[in-house]
Amino acid sequence: MNLDAIDAEKPVVGMVHLPPLPGAPKYDGDFDAVHESALRDARRLEAGGVDALLVENFGDAPFYPDDVPKHVVASMTRVATEIRDAVSLPLGINVLRNDAAAALSVAAAVGAAFVRVNVHVGARVTDQGIVEGEAHETMRLRDRLDSDAAVLADLDVKHSAPLAERPVDAEAVAEPVQRGLAEGVLVSGAGTGHEVAGDHLEAVARARDEAGLDAPVLVGSGTTRENVADLLATADGVVVGTALKEGGETTNPVDEARVAELVAAADDAR
Repeated sequence: MNLDAIDAEKPVVGMVHLPPLPGAPKYDGDFDAVHESALRDARRLEAGGVDALLVENFGDAPFYPDDVPKHVVASMTRVATEIRDAVSLPLGINVLRNDAAAALSVAAAVGAAFVRVNVHVGARVTDQGIVEGEAHETMRLRDRLDSDAAVLADLDVKHSAPLAERPVDAEAVAEPVQRGLAEGVLVSGAGTGHEVAGDHLEAVARARDEAGLDAPVLVGSGTTRENVADLLATADGVVVGTALKEGGETTNPVDEARVAELVAAADDAR
């Protein structure tokens, strides 16, 4: 398992934030509009030059902690299939808040290249309560599904806090990879669109190297046109959402011009 499906050095991964899906409190009853929004954003991201897409049920707040209903899996599979058929980019899947089994199931159904798991090992305090990693279940399910989807696991994921403080050292960074068998790790800021502290990113990358791991470290929030070059000097890739939207607002449509500008800035650093 690896990220070779993303054929780019230090990839820029663009977020497809899905509107509220059927069953979510803010769903407006128009599933066609969900499709249209997802396809519009996917096509604009591709036209702007990103290297891969990450599809996420961003509009489904408040989120289930770790087990979404079957209709969420069905809706995401349908939309991800349409995106796959509309663009030529590798796909990733994230099912909020932390349903790795659902993400892997969607990924296996649509042939996605990777999944993002917010809490893969350990536990975090979140607005959904205490969310615990289930790497033991996730990796066995991947084997049963015979899936090639890589697992990208967050460290200190956004919108959460640790149960107990621990240093960012080789052991902490190694756990999701060596013991949880994830293929890569993500670091993020405190919340959606929040920038990653440079010293934290450097500490994670340094700890990865000290542990002797062959696992990419990607930035999971807060990347902008202005800081992407600095981030890619340390990180092995970035996942970008908010900065690519009209007016820099997370819930707005993707702005193709903003995508092209950020990708151009990334290209200067790659």
